[in-house]
Amino acid sequence: MAPLLMIERLRPLAESAIKEGLAAEFGHVEANTNTGISNTKLAMWIFLASECLLFGGLITTYLLYKTPLTIEQGPAPKQVYDIPFTSVSSFVLLMSSLTMVLAVAAIERGDHHRLRTWLAGTALLGGTFIAGQIYEFTAFKSEGMGYTTSRSSSAFYTLTGFHGVHVTVGIIMLVSLLLLSLRGRLPEHRAETVEVVGLYWHFVDVVWIVIFAVVYLIP
Repeated sequence: MAPLLMIERLRPLAESAIKEGLAAEFGHVEANTNTGISNTKLAMWIFLASECLLFGGLITTYLLYKTPLTIEQGPAPKQVYDIPFTSVSSFVLLMSSLTMVLAVAAIERGDHHRLRTWLAGTALLGGTFIAGQIYEFTAFKSEGMGYTTSRSSSAFYTLTGFHGVHVTVGIIMLVSLLLLSLRGRLPEHRAETVEVVGLYWHFVDVVWIVIFAVVYLIP
């Protein structure tokens, strides 16, 4: 259900991006709106604002249910955490924000070779984070903490898993940009397209900082 929900919520943004992208094929398109920014960028900011509410609800739910009701419900999430491993995985994701900034800077300079390099690097770092999350979930399951083991484990997997879905969507966006660039359909005057994807990517990075602090570091 989470991927379907994400697709439905992103559909208006995608349609707006496609319309502006088609218009941009014939030259640079300036934002002509009351806000001074393009409709695509405004739509992304509104979408991210709604996502803040969503993650706020998920984090609150985790805080309410992070302690199992009884010992028979299995280990609590904090009893099976591998903090060093998750710290490294978090660092990898945060470094992807740097490569995303470099990608935006590259297309603004018209340097398409570096753009493709940094887009590929960002997607690779994001994929590494997802691989680490899958490994972590598998390890937790082997230690007796499944999704339905307790209310705390359900809250943990829902929160971190939903963030993983967002990262996966971001990787799909990055790969799509890379393919567009390779086909010559991402010229310099469409730099905003990369910037908008960058906004989304920075958002999932910032959200993970909050999740990591609340879930893994705070007792």
